[in-house]
Amino acid sequence: MEAYQSGSNVLFILLGAIMVLAMHAGFAFLEVGTVRKKNQVNALVKILSDFGVSTIAYFFVGYSIAYGVNFFSGVETLMDKNGFELTKFFFLLTFAAAIPAIISGGIAERAKFHPQLIATFMLVGFVYPFFEGIAWNQAFGVQAWLKATFGEEFHDFAGSVVVHAMGGWIALPAVLLLGARYGRYSKDGRISAHPPSSIPFLALGAWILTVGWFGFNVMSAQTLDKISGLVALNSLMAMVGGTLVALLAGKNDPGFLHNGPLAGLVAVCAGSDLMHPIGALVVGGVAGGLFVVMFTLTQNRWKIDDVLGVWPLHGLCGAWGGIAAGIFGTKAFGGAGGIAFMPQLIMTVLAIVVALVGGAIVYGSLKAMLGLRLDQEEEYQGADLSIHKITATPEREPNW
Repeated sequence: MEAYQSGSNVLFILLGAIMVLAMHAGFAFLEVGTVRKKNQVNALVKILSDFGVSTIAYFFVGYSIAYGVNFFSGVETLMDKNGFELTKFFFLLTFAAAIPAIISGGIAERAKFHPQLIATFMLVGFVYPFFEGIAWNQAFGVQAWLKATFGEEFHDFAGSVVVHAMGGWIALPAVLLLGARYGRYSKDGRISAHPPSSIPFLALGAWILTVGWFGFNVMSAQTLDKISGLVALNSLMAMVGGTLVALLAGKNDPGFLHNGPLAGLVAVCAGSDLMHPIGALVVGGVAGGLFVVMFTLTQNRWKIDDVLGVWPLHGLCGAWGGIAAGIFGTKAFGGAGGIAFMPQLIMTVLAIVVALVGGAIVYGSLKAMLGLRLDQEEEYQGADLSIHKITATPEREPNW
């Protein structure tokens, strides 16, 4: 029975890892559809390359920092419990690799390629696992202090704060240090629209992410005996809430509509195992509206050229999700309880501080040493030709 149980757990978490791995295709196509045609190849290459670098960084450095576990023992040891620890690493790696995938959308169309790969290694190897260890592995006694002071620990079931807020807030200094794309904002205050190159690809990316998210959330239970249908239903309700509010607030704009479910799902991760489904609907709806309002503000009023809106989508909606779990997870709001508001607020703020400081150090250092962005001519030509020497479609190639 023990072998059967451990084998079932391995299969369960492996399926989750595969579903979250598939979400990286969603990140890729969401970016492909949102950027201009001359930068589509670069979007695809970045996501896959970042995943490769993330795997090396997390395997050799990051996982040890977060959980104190390494893989430098014999295969006989690694195969314990059908290799559960190995599939657990694979699952958590797909979360860690979401950090550079999130950032990629913010810095699109003007970032150099190799400095970003170095940033990926540093972020996934050091910055992300530092906070992951605090939140999910009792590092530095922060969780114990929260429990002693407020009666409950910080709760983030599937990573609203640990993954999404971290990714979005790390991206903010990267976007600010890079500066806006050439021609986006003129000195006389005019804003040049850079419309998406392909709404079908953007929608495809959003759908792949949405479907994979049910592995992201449900399989965060990590073992089969802890699986919860409540997580699945809450994810669904938050997704729908985000979709419908984004449709209304975005005035039928397909870009806003397809980011709406993602905003809702980002926000529900933290409390998806505790909230009532109606609470999840509200949390997702607020997130959908938050994304539309804040994306518009950052782009048009504050002139922050965050191409895919990753700071509003992941940074702000992730932070909202962490705090919302401390409201809608309580019994007073129909939740399961076992959660308190102050630990949620304190750890969300701590995540933002770690992300901003870590992002500023990594990208600030790279800007000083290597430079972060393409020169004006390379950017005008497009990252596809400038970096990869090929375009997504052959229209600009000579006739063979």
